[in-house]
Amino acid sequence: MSEKVIAIQLKNVRKTFRLFPNDKARLKGMLLQRAGVGEKRAIEDISMTIYRGESVALFGRNGAGKSTLLKMITGVTYPTDGYIRVNGRVSALLELTAGFDPGLTGRENIYLLGEILGVGKEEIRQLEGEIIAFAELDQYIDQPVRTYSSGMKARLGFAINASIRPEILIVDEALSVGDANFRRKCRAKVDEVLKTGATFLFVTHSLPEAKRLCKRGVVLAQGRVQFDGPVAEAAAFYEKMLDKE
Repeated sequence: MSEKVIAIQLKNVRKTFRLFPNDKARLKGMLLQRAGVGEKRAIEDISMTIYRGESVALFGRNGAGKSTLLKMITGVTYPTDGYIRVNGRVSALLELTAGFDPGLTGRENIYLLGEILGVGKEEIRQLEGEIIAFAELDQYIDQPVRTYSSGMKARLGFAINASIRPEILIVDEALSVGDANFRRKCRAKVDEVLKTGATFLFVTHSLPEAKRLCKRGVVLAQGRVQFDGPVAEAAAFYEKMLDKE
């Protein structure tokens, strides 16, 4: 039996946000290291290990800490205490339009975002046609992104992130992009990535979708892990937790 390889590991992770009355005070606080008017603890002492090839669904009400946890795993923000270890190329379908330069064309943004994601130019060149076809942008690919609708930008963001052959795929409700046909394409693309053995972390409010895609489920509430086990049991635990509220 082969030894399990750690893809994501969190140990005693906490995240505290300082609160400020306005943006001016927040900027001063960042520059001068001043305390805010209060604090909000978004993540409270989470320890978790996800092994390579695991598919894990994260459940929780809005404000439970799911998005903060994903942002720390992807390096968008950092824990206040504890540490996070990530082993493998990460593709995060969180804010699909993040990282775009509105003055550049869609094609130019493919290379820009690819560089941000740590993908070499030659690899992006090989994937360029696949990305453009998937995003269904046709002649618009050579127009500035500032002229795109929000849906066009989201489709391009999904196409780039899902096409770079990630070792770790993180999705936060991104499967709801576009119309019904495009959503089916997105689901099929995720299925394709999972067949390569990629590690999968999925945040969703759709219990049927979580059960279809994942084998393990983790329930969060008030920044803490309330349940960690088989996805069907996690979904049942989450539903009972909602019924009590």
